[in-house]
Amino acid sequence: MENNFIAVVTGGTGFVGSHLVDLLINKGFTVKCITRKTSNIRWLEDKPVKIYDYGLFDTEKLKNVLEGADYIYHVAGVVKSKKPEGYFIGNVETTKNLFEVAKDAAPNLKRFVIISSQTATGPSLDGKPVDEETTCRPITTYGKSKLAEENLAKEYMDKIPITICRAPAVYGERDTEILIYFNTFNKGITTRIGFDKKNVSLIHALDLVNGIYKSSLEKKAIGETYFISSEKFYTWEEIGKVTSRVLNKNPITIKFPHFLVFTIAVFAQFFSLLSKKAATLNIEKARDLTQKNWICDTSKAVEDFGYKQNISLEEGIKRTCDWYKKMNWI
Repeated sequence: MENNFIAVVTGGTGFVGSHLVDLLINKGFTVKCITRKTSNIRWLEDKPVKIYDYGLFDTEKLKNVLEGADYIYHVAGVVKSKKPEGYFIGNVETTKNLFEVAKDAAPNLKRFVIISSQTATGPSLDGKPVDEETTCRPITTYGKSKLAEENLAKEYMDKIPITICRAPAVYGERDTEILIYFNTFNKGITTRIGFDKKNVSLIHALDLVNGIYKSSLEKKAIGETYFISSEKFYTWEEIGKVTSRVLNKNPITIKFPHFLVFTIAVFAQFFSLLSKKAATLNIEKARDLTQKNWICDTSKAVEDFGYKQNISLEEGIKRTCDWYKKMNWI
């Protein structure tokens, strides 16, 4: 299938971005990827993609990349930073720069899609799934920066056809974050945070990029925000049972009380001060992990552009684990 559309993707070397690139290639788009010089391009190698390692702050070079673009998918962002300003530089300032360049360089732009996060809204505080009308109460600096990015996008909606897609926790092939869960599970250990039942929305990357793509084609979605998520909610017990069947493992379950999670986070955050890298677990992440309900409602996306969850939890975990094994990651 071929078309004459040009799609520009930021974050195309990453987990979600690379799956979006694959989808766009399959749909016949000419795909351009803006990367950093330090980016690992392993998921883009040997694919019909034009790579521009300019980063997102070189305005003059960005003009050349965005010129004539029909679609821009802004997936890139900062999820870990040692300093709060790192989140806002990586998630707000870069987006502002893209908007400024795009409004002049791409006058016929059909859609600019911002990939945001459920963290911009925050967890469900009453046990009901959050939706697009829920008052945003982000509980981490990352979430606050994603909300600031969304608010910035709203300021440009009269100049650029923008759609915002919020994702919950994402898993799937190529992921290195939730890999830790499957890796320890495969070795015979699994962990639980706290002693209460926690509910999560959890989406496979292919369902997420399909939803992102569908939103970019629907005119009704211009100027709108959507949750692109699983239509079902899961408990970690359910996830554990499915993983157990897929990997044929019955691991020992270790439960960490909330206070212990925070204690470990304090130490991890302290020792990260001595390192160049930001801590994976810090106090804010501990606050995130100890929430009871990270669940969201996809009804608006279903209604406006026919989004649906195609990959069940069992199928998603199986294909993810099969891929990890093939790559010798677990």
